[in-house]
Amino acid sequence: MIKLQDVTVVYGTKSQGERTALCHVDLAIERGEFVFIVGATGAGKSTFLKLLYHEEVATSGNVIVHGLDLSELRPREIPMIRRRMGVVFQDFGLLPNKTIFENVAFALRVIGASRREVRRKAAEALELVGLIKRCDAFPNQISGGEQQRVAIARAIVNQPPLVIADEPTGNLDPETSSGIYEILAETNRRGTTVIVATHDKQLVDAGERRVIEFDRGRIVRDENPGVYERTPVEIID
Repeated sequence: MIKLQDVTVVYGTKSQGERTALCHVDLAIERGEFVFIVGATGAGKSTFLKLLYHEEVATSGNVIVHGLDLSELRPREIPMIRRRMGVVFQDFGLLPNKTIFENVAFALRVIGASRREVRRKAAEALELVGLIKRCDAFPNQISGGEQQRVAIARAIVNQPPLVIADEPTGNLDPETSSGIYEILAETNRRGTTVIVATHDKQLVDAGERRVIEFDRGRIVRDENPGVYERTPVEIID
């Protein structure tokens, strides 16, 4: 599903000052996996995710998604690769002047789905996230947790083989965060590969999934199952 081969990402220029966001990263994620990406702020998590949906481009190395080397994509091919993935952001990114149903349906309309298909798939996605009864509400009429569930419904409505979530529970209470995780877990059980970047220790520890930790642009830990942070080993003389 995903392979990074000796990937480095450098921001800036030598004259202005360079910053290395990722450094010689090698990584493979198989189809159907659920993976947590952890690490301190600035460790490289968001850069890694942005590489996958071609928001960022590797300075060197190869980023392969769905068997395609993203460095070789033509500009007109970028929308094609993005249609095969759903992306969930921490700030939800909902359209404020559209209802919940319209927000989810929008992802179908932009790819030319028929009216019947739009109605059916949007309703199915909202049913999965438990918001079918709020379909006529607007984003400002629902809670933050509900808005995040709408964002997930929009990400999965096309039934993509890959879902990427960047801090999907960052502003939510623990109970709501648990509900968001269950939705992503159910999406994974249906065959979708799910990658979640998070600082939510409770979520990661309870999930018992593969955990990849970044530190200063490098992968320092890859465990399956893993926890949010490795427990220090006490040395006894």
